[in-house]
Parts: sequence; structure tokens; C-alpha cells
Amino acid sequence: METQLNGLIDKITALGGTTSTSRAYRTGLIRQLRGWIPFDSACFTTVDPRTLLSTGAVTDDSIEAIHDRLFEYEYLHSDYNHYHELAKSGDTVATLSGAANGELSRSPRYLNVLQPAGFHDEMRAALVAGGMCWGFLTLFRRNDQPFFKEEDRQLLSSLVPFMAASLRDRSLPRPGENRTNPWTETGLLLLSETLDILSYNHAAHSWMSSLQDAEGLEAESLPRPLRAVCFRALAEDDGAASLNSSACTHVRLQDDTFATIRACRLYGSDSAAKLAVSLESAHTTDMLPIISDALGLTERENEVISGILRGFSTKEMAQALFISPYTVQDHLKSIFLKTGVNSRRELIWQLHSKYSLNS
Repeated sequence: METQLNGLIDKITALGGTTSTSRAYRTGLIRQLRGWIPFDSACFTTVDPRTLLSTGAVTDDSIEAIHDRLFEYEYLHSDYNHYHELAKSGDTVATLSGAANGELSRSPRYLNVLQPAGFHDEMRAALVAGGMCWGFLTLFRRNDQPFFKEEDRQLLSSLVPFMAASLRDRSLPRPGENRTNPWTETGLLLLSETLDILSYNHAAHSWMSSLQDAEGLEAESLPRPLRAVCFRALAEDDGAASLNSSACTHVRLQDDTFATIRACRLYGSDSAAKLAVSLESAHTTDMLPIISDALGLTERENEVISGILRGFSTKEMAQALFISPYTVQDHLKSIFLKTGVNSRRELIWQLHSKYSLNS
């Protein structure tokens, strides 16, 4: 068994080395998984590690047809195996049949989404590496198939760390020179609570096309990351939305630039809720947490980098963070080691030039 597992891990590692993009890696991995764990459909989603909202999914038509309903039951209803719960649990892989003790009818998601679509059991995995979640993988079986076995769950659980590490490596902005996003204007959308587009500006149409291209979607399909931020915004309690709202995600586009998508719930004279969505180029302040997570930087090291970007001296950072200048220097040494630079100037160049981020 151990020899077989090592062989599968080697295949996952090899696949990660031969595929350049996250989408190609996820497509190839789904193909390989079919030979190891029987399933009928799959959905492989990358997420923003800070908000756990989708940054794009690889799936098939049968799951795409119920994707909005899956988002709805993830954010607006209580059920088994919510992704955010799996991401924080000791074992990040679970089956619906196992969580419901074989009584699938106890799951509203099963009764109202999976069963009507012809699906039976599902197995979910939160892909965690370095203490951060980089994606979700869900495998589905149809009504005429048996439940997933405990051996299936254990096998997937053993493979998850290696899958997650590959997703993490692809989440870091790639090196590039003078790469800029042609769409500098912020896109604005107004949607109904059922995610029908009510109005939009010209820039929004351009951003939508870029997001659809990144996921390989048709022009009439609402990008999955946009759906995710909208459902998160709808899930926030009345009056709870703020500048720190978690209805936000950062998405890599085909040209390796990043888009930031935010949503908030609007209230007016009528009883129906509406959603305002903004789409714009990601700035350094948006991407720094993701870069920090991918490089294994600590929260304190992230705060030190933020100070550097703001032009703080060692003394000013020490005062702002309530630590000694010597501790700041220790953090700087650790940051330089992890990022492969030797000075603050090199670090700033790497963030703004190597990773092609906007100021």
C-alpha cells in the first residue's frame, strides 16, 4: 500500500512539474484521479486563501448546471462539510455519506441539489498547505453508484498535501517584465439577488470577458469567482458589511495579471436586495497577503513588508509594531532569506517588477 501511495505521489509531483498553469494542472489531476478513485464528476476550484472564495473552477457540464445552487447551499444554508469548516479541521477530507451516517436525506444539499441532478454521494477536500487553504476538490457519484468508501477518503487525504502545494506554487504571481493590465478603469455591475445583471459600465464588460476567458466560459456565463463573492455578500448579516468585508477575491487572468472582485449588498425602497460588484486590477496591497502566504511569511513579517512599502525606517516600524529595532532587523533577515533578496530595495523591486504588481 505504501509503495502504491508513493507512486501516486510521484505522479502528482511529476504532473505539477510538467503543467505551467493552474487550470492545466487541475484538468490533468482530475484525469489521473479517475484511475485511482472511481467517480462520475468533479469540481476543482482554486480559492483566495484569505477569504476562501473561488478564483476559478475546472468542472464538467453536469456540475456547471448546478453550480449556482451549490454556491447557494455553501453560503446561505446549514449543511454537512462546508468547505470553510473542512479547511480548519484536522482532517480536510470528508464524504457526505460519512458525515450523514449514511442517511443522505438529512442533507438539504442532497435533497434539493444533488439528488434532483442525479447525484448520490460526494467527497470534499480542502487543499491546505502551509496552514493556508489554496483550493477545494469535490468528487461526485451518481445515483446508481455506491457510497465512497473510507479507503477512498483516506487515499485522497494522503494526496491532498501534495495537490495543495502545487496549487500554492501556482498562486504566486509569476515573474514578468513590464506586464500591465490593459483595463485600468474599474468595472461596475449591479445585480439582482438572483444574480441577474441589471446594469453595468463599459469597463465591466471588458473585465467580464477576461474572467470568462480565464475559466473557458461562454459569454453568457457569469464567472464563478463573481458568483462566489455575490453569495458571500448575500450571506453577510444585515448591517455587517464593512470595508473589511470578506466578499472579495483575487483572480489570475490569462495574461498573468490579477483582478480584484468585491461585492456588497445594497438596500433601497423595495424589499429585494441588490448587489454592487466592482472589478479592477489588483494592487500590491491586495496581493501582498497571497504572496506572503505562498512564500511562507508570517503575519509579523507581512506587517514589516507593509512598512517597507510605506517607506518606514527601521525605527518607525519598531514604533508602529511595538517591537524593538533589533526584532525588526531579525524579521528583515528572515524575509530576505525567504524571498531570495539581500536588501529592501531588491524586495521592493521584486514585488513591483518581478511580480508585475501595481502600486
